[in-house]
Amino acid sequence: METTTQFDLDDVPHGSVVVAFDGSDHAQNALSWAAAQARSENRRLAILEAVEPMSANTRTMLLSTGIHPETLQDQIIGEAHERIATAAQELTEAHPGLEVISVVRVGDPRDLILAAGSRADVLVLGSRGRGPVRSLLLGSTSVAVARHATCPVVVIRPDQRPAGTRHGVLVGADGTEHSLPALERAYREAAARDLPVTVMHAFWDLLAAGTAAHLVPQERGQEETEEMQVLLAESVSGFSEKYPDVEVHLQLARGLVEEALASGARDADLVVVGRHRTGPLRAILRGSVSTAVLEHAECPVMVVPSEDD
Repeated sequence: METTTQFDLDDVPHGSVVVAFDGSDHAQNALSWAAAQARSENRRLAILEAVEPMSANTRTMLLSTGIHPETLQDQIIGEAHERIATAAQELTEAHPGLEVISVVRVGDPRDLILAAGSRADVLVLGSRGRGPVRSLLLGSTSVAVARHATCPVVVIRPDQRPAGTRHGVLVGADGTEHSLPALERAYREAAARDLPVTVMHAFWDLLAAGTAAHLVPQERGQEETEEMQVLLAESVSGFSEKYPDVEVHLQLARGLVEEALASGARDADLVVVGRHRTGPLRAILRGSVSTAVLEHAECPVMVVPSEDD
């Protein structure tokens, strides 16, 4: 039985949509989103479940009660296979033509999902699972994967908004090259869904210190924000040429980046944020912004690593 962090994942197709699954309600929501994503881009869908290995203490306790650890572990693995098989069958019935691959491995969920990310086009997770972290705002697995995956990661947040309140894809941009991968992905997602994309740049000044994050009206404050507006327009010009059918809205927001994006997420189908290691905004984009948006957004959030990550 394989319990190391070296996983044989040859059955996970390269370029597939990989969704982490454990049977929880959050995982079911992630599965639905992942299936729609795979259909929209004509990709294969891999459903991945990790069965955590038993610790030495657990094995000792089980043996003391007359339960053989290997027998129980095999039962748990069998239940995981059955759970995924049922989910896969339901998806193929609901989405004829969708190719679904079921993958069950023994190991730490974070290690397994991150390993699968090296083969995936995108990883999809629920915001919480069935384990002891279910009472937290955001599960530790989702945080770890979003921070360290080598491919884009989508965390599906609970969405209790009424139907018809969504208005497209929202992406954060800082006007530097580090924003380019997130912008590229946002345009791609918008094009695949026939949705508009809103590119938001948040800035901080003395006025922001005394108010909550808010949008800057285009008809006011032109002089003080003109340079930022030009920078924002230039940063998306190439993508507008590549995706000419995508409707684009440029927004400036005064205040903290995470607050502005989380607020904008109330009306979005998807929020896209970048993640990178270098540059003056390393701590913000890699840590507080992506995590804060993941915790507070009311829609799915995609975290996109940059080329230097």
